Amino acid sequence: MIFPVRTTVGQEALVVDIITNRIKSEDLAIYSISVIPGLKGYMLIEAQDELTIRRAITNTPHIKGQGIVKGAVKIEELSGLLESKPLMQSIVPDAKVELIAGPFKGEKAKVLRVNVTKEEVTVELQEAAVKIPVTIKAEHIRILKE
Repeated sequence: MIFPVRTTVGQEALVVDIITNRIKSEDLAIYSISVIPGLKGYMLIEAQDELTIRRAITNTPHIKGQGIVKGAVKIEELSGLLESKPLMQSIVPDAKVELIAGPFKGEKAKVLRVNVTKEEVTVELQEAAVKIPVTIKAEHIRILKE
């Protein structure tokens, strides 16, 4: 069964590390832990039952409220979050993006060109004093919703 667990936004990876160590030390029946990029402040834990997850998250830093949002969710309910889309098909010129790696990490930019074969994107940084095109790997950007 899969249970959504509420965490502090941005601390999901830290909580996963803490719970992973607890699983090893207490031999808990937890099968998987997922942090989905589009689902900030939550993680999905697959376990034998809710009690097992409650044991794993008790006294864990960055768990919000009761931890488990509601009972188990069906995999069909999560299909929209888990469905992967080819990255290069979702990037179009003039799209607003955020750089998530490299020297310009955190900067906002506009897509100028997309090179599908090399999986590269040429962007123009929005807040730069001089508008210089920068070519980066497509995996280093996140498309912003407007």
